[in-house]
Amino acid sequence: MTAHELKTKVEEALAEIRPFLQGDGGDISLVSIEEGKVVNVQLQGACVGCSVNQMTLKSGVEMTIKKYAPQIEKVVSVTA
Repeated sequence: MTAHELKTKVEEALAEIRPFLQGDGGDISLVSIEEGKVVNVQLQGACVGCSVNQMTLKSGVEMTIKKYAPQIEKVVSVTA
């Protein structure tokens, strides 16, 4: 899978989970993909200060991204 194809797959995964985050007043955006294995995302809005955002990140976002792109090893939340 090329870097472009991987980015497309990750964006598709984020598009799937975005409505759930927006329903809680938040959002998520792709920051970067490192070495084709680590996805850096930025949580926005209500998700920034949410006490469950790390759980959401691991159980929801990471699981969904791995469904689209199994080679991804982990998803990391970064700040602006």
